[in-house]
Amino acid sequence: MTPAAVLFDCDGVLVDSEPHSIAAWMEVLGALGHPATAGDVEACTGLGFPPTRQALAALGPLPPEDELWPMLLDALGRSFDHGLAVFDDGVALLEAARGRGIPTAVVSGSPRSRLDLTLERAGLSFDVSVAGDESEPKPAPDPYLTAADRLGVDPAASLVIEDTPTGVRSGMAAGCRVVAVVREGADRAALGAAGAEVVDRLDAALLDA
Repeated sequence: MTPAAVLFDCDGVLVDSEPHSIAAWMEVLGALGHPATAGDVEACTGLGFPPTRQALAALGPLPPEDELWPMLLDALGRSFDHGLAVFDDGVALLEAARGRGIPTAVVSGSPRSRLDLTLERAGLSFDVSVAGDESEPKPAPDPYLTAADRLGVDPAASLVIEDTPTGVRSGMAAGCRVVAVVREGADRAALGAAGAEVVDRLDAALLDA
């Protein structure tokens, strides 16, 4: 059945931003003399900024969120200057949905300032966007419920596209159908255990399943 809307996560689904995120964190942490490693930062994938800061602050002191965030955003922009890659299958699915008149939203754990920067650099647009600082964060259902409400659709009739267990749990809690795409380094078993239909590549056929 054709979904009432397709609700996309951003980082890891549509754009290959995780290397940039790690690079930005490491630039800022290095300048602060913080002991966290790239592995420590990578372990926070999918958590969003406040939980990531909290996890890293347990390893060493960090400035408050309102001081740290501008530093991180500036570093991210510098990393994006080297080129932000998009996932062709994610963009193709977005275009297929748009071509069939299906409403679309992007639902990100990133704060609004980062989400807008990412979408601008990637050249992507949606009917609705929900940033991580506009609702309770994933894995709470709020981000996807907010997107469905703004689109005027039933969450239970909507398709969520995710790539992390945290995001999958958010979509499942909202009552949506959730498909998780396995990107490089992803834990397929964890995605399935969170409740998603797991695929190796996104395809327009998902709009008819």
